[in-house]
Amino acid sequence: MKRAVLRIAAVLCAVQWLAGSGLPGDDPADGVANAATAAADARGSNAASAGEGAPAPVQAQKVLHPERAPLLAAVTVGSRLVAAGDFGTIVLSDDGGRSWRQAQSVPTRVTLTALQFVDGRHGWAVGHGGVVLSTDDGGERWNLRYRAGSDVALFSVRFDDLRRGLAVGSFGFAMRTDDGGANWRRISMGDADAHLYQIFADPRGATWIAGEMGSLYRSDDGEQFERVEVPYPGSLWGGMASADGSILLWGMGGTLLRSTDDGRSWRETTTDTQNPITAACTLPDRRVVLVGLGGTVLVSTDGGATVSTEIRPTRHDYTAVVVANGKPLLFSLAGVEPAQSGESASGG
Repeated sequence: MKRAVLRIAAVLCAVQWLAGSGLPGDDPADGVANAATAAADARGSNAASAGEGAPAPVQAQKVLHPERAPLLAAVTVGSRLVAAGDFGTIVLSDDGGRSWRQAQSVPTRVTLTALQFVDGRHGWAVGHGGVVLSTDDGGERWNLRYRAGSDVALFSVRFDDLRRGLAVGSFGFAMRTDDGGANWRRISMGDADAHLYQIFADPRGATWIAGEMGSLYRSDDGEQFERVEVPYPGSLWGGMASADGSILLWGMGGTLLRSTDDGRSWRETTTDTQNPITAACTLPDRRVVLVGLGGTVLVSTDGGATVSTEIRPTRHDYTAVVVANGKPLLFSLAGVEPAQSGESASGG
């Protein structure tokens, strides 16, 4: 479990601290590699804009089996599924996850950590090196729109519409755009050293950001954020508004918190696991499915107030979950997990 936590933390936290860990399966050069590929991206882009004869920009690493690539983020875009991960890999499925192909053009090889689409065509991806990508054809081709800096790891992005967006990441880094991602400006959360892991919205239109050391922020305008106190001092890796309007937060140690009063008070849900929780989705029947490290799958029928817990025998470290054909489809560092029949948590 320690190894799995560190592997995910290489993405969710600043990757530099992993150097020298010496853990099997964790490459201590990951941070150096991402910095190097970010620098290569910069050189390629600058050369390409220098004039005739310049080399083409860096492109994502080609993978023989896209469904087996290490994937860290996934979204549903109409009838299409889009997922992203290591070395600029972005993969697409148009048949509910049965088959996958790599995006035609992705001009980076850094680790991509988050995806978001505002409609069936327009989407954004962010990752290490402060990279921001955009697409206007449903994820087939991507453009490099911005770099926040080689020392920045972006962990989450959210656009309200085609122009207004927010991205957050390591060491309290946060920035906004009002022109579709061409230009960005820094905004402050107040806690400069706390990593910011995920942006999410609630039905009332408020924007929330979950982060390290029990950090949670809320804003009504996406500009001015106030800290919300939670009864947990550890890392909060994500959050969502459930179908009943309650707010859920999840993170290290199997922590799952729930608020029914807009964050004024919180109750901890018993999960019967110490495995970190990493992602969640809501099924059409309003069940909430949460996934985590070590094969953890949680299912709730009451908006997160209680859960049933399953540890799948593969022990995969799940990083994302989306709804496909009315059922949860799971993603991990081993790629897309095939549907499992006859299991209560599979949605079947």
